[in-house]
Amino acid sequence: MRRRHLILAAPALLATPALAQPYPGPVRIIVPFATGGTTDIIARLIADEMGRRLSTTVIVENRPGAGATLGTGLVARAAPDGTTLLVSTISGMAVGNTLYRDRIQWDADRDFAHIATILGTPYLLLVNPTTSMNSVADFIAAAKSPRGVAYATSGIGSVPHLIGLRLAQAAGFELQHIPYRGGSQAATDAIAGTVPAVMDSLTAASAYIRAGSLRALAFTTRERIADFPQIPTFVESGFPDIIADGWAGIAAPAGTPRVLQERLAGAIREAMAAPQIARRYAETATLPGTLFLDDAQAFVRAEIAAWAPVVRASGATPG
Repeated sequence: MRRRHLILAAPALLATPALAQPYPGPVRIIVPFATGGTTDIIARLIADEMGRRLSTTVIVENRPGAGATLGTGLVARAAPDGTTLLVSTISGMAVGNTLYRDRIQWDADRDFAHIATILGTPYLLLVNPTTSMNSVADFIAAAKSPRGVAYATSGIGSVPHLIGLRLAQAAGFELQHIPYRGGSQAATDAIAGTVPAVMDSLTAASAYIRAGSLRALAFTTRERIADFPQIPTFVESGFPDIIADGWAGIAAPAGTPRVLQERLAGAIREAMAAPQIARRYAETATLPGTLFLDDAQAFVRAEIAAWAPVVRASGATPG
């Protein structure tokens, strides 16, 4: 009987040593954007779950600025001991790596260990519902009028900023860009009518669309999204090159021990599967991340290569 109990317990005993070892210390996750935006929302939910699984405190700290490169640089310079992590983003990594090349001292691939992707979300062009703009064609017509149209984004060099630049270049019109320090305030001002339009992610904007606070004109997806079948794509609207998928992940400084990377990856994987987080993904029509460790590293490397020519062709400058 005793031998049978030991055999049954063996898998549990084998699984516990790594978990029994205390994590090196409290974890700080740097979000390189202001509070309330896409990455901030998901990061805070995941941080809570990670803390429980790592048996340590995990806090989220917002360090916005310079297209997400300020907070990104802070983590690049941190000790590679698993206690300082970054919410890596398409803006800071794939775009910022090229846009801010002359101003940054880090490389998005070489100086980071990419632990996991945590979300994927498309972008949208949204307008205040009191405007007469009901389509991309209406938006372009308004932009070409003497009064013109301004659009808000989460900042200079962000993917929403580049999408606006590409739209203006493709349609041959001037578009005034109003950069904010975060997507949340940009959307708030669009709802209030302070600015007529905003380019934002679906994760951040889904609640506004459902409430009727903002009117969505087009998605940056190839095909329509099942949860919002009434909203067309830029492709349908005559702009086949305006396709973009926003992503975010979690990264550590390069040189972080592999054993810690694996513990972090396991905690993130379990956190994303937690019922309350899975529910949040569903509510915001956001896809959870699916890439970990070497696959995540390869993905970011490919994204840097894919976005570099887009950034250069856009003519965007850090300002």
